[in-house]
Amino acid sequence: MELRPSRRGVLAGAAATALTLVLPAGGRALAQGMDDEGIAGQLRALERTHSARLGVFAYDTATGRTVSHRADELFPMCSTFKTIAVAAVLRDLDRHGEFLARRIRYAENDVTASGYAPITGLPKNLAGGMTVADLCAAAIDHSDNGAVNLLLRELGGPTAVTRFCRSIGDEVTRLDRWEPELNSAEPGRVTDTSSPRAIGRSYARLALGDALEPRDRERLTGWLLANTTSGNRFRKGLPKGWTVADKTGTGGYGTTHDVGIAWPPGRGPIVMAVLSTKDGAAAAADEPLVADAAALLAAALV
Repeated sequence: MELRPSRRGVLAGAAATALTLVLPAGGRALAQGMDDEGIAGQLRALERTHSARLGVFAYDTATGRTVSHRADELFPMCSTFKTIAVAAVLRDLDRHGEFLARRIRYAENDVTASGYAPITGLPKNLAGGMTVADLCAAAIDHSDNGAVNLLLRELGGPTAVTRFCRSIGDEVTRLDRWEPELNSAEPGRVTDTSSPRAIGRSYARLALGDALEPRDRERLTGWLLANTTSGNRFRKGLPKGWTVADKTGTGGYGTTHDVGIAWPPGRGPIVMAVLSTKDGAAAAADEPLVADAAALLAAALV
């Protein structure tokens, strides 16, 4: 019989983990199923097979083990920043749910100019606007660019995300531009970037740590659990029965990401960040690479 943790069980477990979570400052590559050189070799092989630069950071809260590969190199964030933007809204703009209930009205061009507006662009939402809570859900669950741009507007612009990151101890992650420009992902660009270790640790602080109040942590984790965009990434590569709360990112130069928390049945969660990019501007997104990396991490750590 396949055992799949319930949403309530995952959220309760996250609350318990938040009391004890201690993230490693560095992170030595150590895997249970293979030695550190073995997993490093397999990650390098994935890079060769997919002609990509692959960055990985994983932290097993149950054992304290980490796996890292290019974990401190910079990668364009693309839509993985949306989780952090929503967290900033929860912490800095909402107090007792009143801001989440506020209805934001917007013009069609406000969202269509974002390049991807599957929820904010619906006729009923263009006509009546959306609550901030619904914008948060759209930004995470459907990666709606229009929704996150509206949230960024409420926060005061993209640099508010950078300030939020610094406030929770992330000295690397930065956001400089709006959707869709931030997805240009040119090699060597420093703006709108993070590293696998930095963004993985930030997701852990938000979903498992104490960077948010418990009610906000539960809201954020609930939206990550409901994500619809990773069916061919983490949710394909990880074993059946695992519960995943994650956010994907996709951009130019074949940039393909997934970052989040995975709960194997009956044990503590694993923090995972898999970031990848390619040399060619026209390279297609490579979801199998992310799924293969996730499968490798699962085999190594559990």
